[in-house]
Amino acid sequence: MKNNMVGWFEIPVSNMERAIAFYEEVFDLNMQRQNFGPLDMAWFPFKEDGLGSPGSLVCHKDFYKPSTDGVLIYLTAHSGDLENELSKVEGAGGKILQHKTHISEEYGFMALITDTEGNRVALHSRQ
Repeated sequence: MKNNMVGWFEIPVSNMERAIAFYEEVFDLNMQRQNFGPLDMAWFPFKEDGLGSPGSLVCHKDFYKPSTDGVLIYLTAHSGDLENELSKVEGAGGKILQHKTHISEEYGFMALITDTEGNRVALHSRQ
């Protein structure tokens, strides 16, 4: 991870159960949840020697607020084609803001969604 600019990311949520259900459904994964008193976190799966950055959902009433403004996180569509993950967004309670869009031959495709918490998040794939 020392070669990546981003070392960790956190996506603010107001309802952890709902947020976990959304991300597990859309990305077909299992998240690990840990409660630290007023701070509630759920980690995305990651490999220490893998590409990209680890991160989590995070809930704390005083320090985190979901938003469509600010930093935009691009989540990798591990299916290889973000259209697969995108097809699950609305059924899981999110909204599609921008459908699959070609960036370039070198960088592939992206789409924009809002999750169940009101965060704007991007999806990315090479196909």
